[in-house]
Amino acid sequence: MNELARVRWKCRRGMLELDLLLGQFVGHGYHQLDPAQRAEFDRLLDYPDTVLLEWLLGRIRPTEREIVRLVDKIRAAAAP
Repeated sequence: MNELARVRWKCRRGMLELDLLLGQFVGHGYHQLDPAQRAEFDRLLDYPDTVLLEWLLGRIRPTEREIVRLVDKIRAAAAP
């Protein structure tokens, strides 16, 4: 399985909202990440769905600077 297929698979969550937000980012923004950012994105996907949803909807902010940057990129990719 190549890297992009693995990431797409890992983005499949139990919540439709997360599937849409993460899937859209992988389709439109993931390719712009450097290797370190891709590793951080992979780590971000290890967080529980409830935490990810709160971050991506802007209800709470992550405390780690790298995660904040990724959340902002994901949210920007989903913006109309």
